Amino acid sequence: MDFRKLTEYRNTHNPYAARLGIVVEEIRLGYARAVKSIGPDDMNPVGVAHGGCYLSIADVACGGAMASHGFAAVTTGTEYHFFRSAGVGDTITAEAQEIKYGRSLCVYEVRITDQK
Repeated sequence: MDFRKLTEYRNTHNPYAARLGIVVEEIRLGYARAVKSIGPDDMNPVGVAHGGCYLSIADVACGGAMASHGFAAVTTGTEYHFFRSAGVGDTITAEAQEIKYGRSLCVYEVRITDQK
């Protein structure tokens, strides 16, 4: 599989991610990395990046990792834990790593970090 072409395809055919400023930087078998710069419109009422930013970038990264197997799939469930929030001007990076690849269900772990 040409992972460079797959990465390009994922970036040009996901209007939701594009609207949020999420860019897939790398895809390889069972792995994907996506980035997003946090802007003023990403803030929640308490002044930190909205949880939806994290969940969205995680979903985009997982989708890329899943697509590395040559077919598309959808997310069936998520569980997330927040340890710290990003602020305006930060760049968050989501790295999805495959934990289990199965015929009907795959499991991915995503770690989201900022530039610090």
